[in-house]
Order: sequence, then C-alpha cells, then structure tokens
Amino acid sequence: MGRRPRGTRARGLPLRAVNLLCNILNYMVQYSQAHFDVTFAALSDTTRRGVLELLGRADASITELAEKFRMTLTGMKKHVGVLEQAGLVTTEKIGRVRTCKLGLRRLEEEAAWIERYRQLWDARFDELDTVVEQLKRKEKVDGHNKRT
Repeated sequence: MGRRPRGTRARGLPLRAVNLLCNILNYMVQYSQAHFDVTFAALSDTTRRGVLELLGRADASITELAEKFRMTLTGMKKHVGVLEQAGLVTTEKIGRVRTCKLGLRRLEEEAAWIERYRQLWDARFDELDTVVEQLKRKEKVDGHNKRT
C-alpha cells in the first residue's frame, strides 16, 4: 500500500480512505509513466513514425506498408503491433487483408508533458541569455575603462 501524506489522519479522513487515495494516485502516476513508455518506445523507431505518416494520409494494408518500407510482412506486423499496443494504430481484418488506420489516441498527454519541458528549457535559455548579455556589458565597460 502507498504511504499516506503527513497530517491527513488529523484532518478527519479515515485511514482506509487515505490509503485508498494514496493507492489511486500512485496507480495513476505508474499508469501515466507506463503509458508514456509504451508511446515513446513506439515513436522512437523511424519505420513506425513513417507508418504513422502514411496512415495519416490514407488507410493501408500491412502488405502495402511492407512494400513501401521494403520489409517482410512479419517485420511490418511487428511494427504495427507495437503501434497498436500504444493505441496509435488500429487494425481490422476483412477476409485475408488486415487494414491499418490511425488509432483514436491523439497524444495530448504526451504533448503536454513535452510542452512542460520545452517551457522549462526556454526559461533556462532566457536566463542564460541574460547572464551572457550582462557579461558582455561588463566586459565592454571594463575594456572602455582600461583605455581611459
């Protein structure tokens, strides 16, 4: 069971409720991390990103995808399986043909996670720019003072 936050018992919550809330929050964090891991692992491969680009234009069979990427059906099935597990692609078998299309997932959580880090790095680079400008001004003033 998860650890309960300090002081929660004093606020009148029953210990069972506190433990339940901690477990739910812990599960949510673990779920998000596991979900991100699967998604980013799926997106880490060039072929899988290419498959997503193609499927963004039109649905395609595994055979068509394999031909476009010059790989075996087995290899393409594995790539599609990884994308399917991440919820990025869905497949439907009609007769002997398995058709692939983009999944319903829109990567909003992953985009929000990336955006938080983009903002963090932007802020850090802005601070660095400020320091560099201050050093340039100081160097200019110091150089001017040495000449006079």
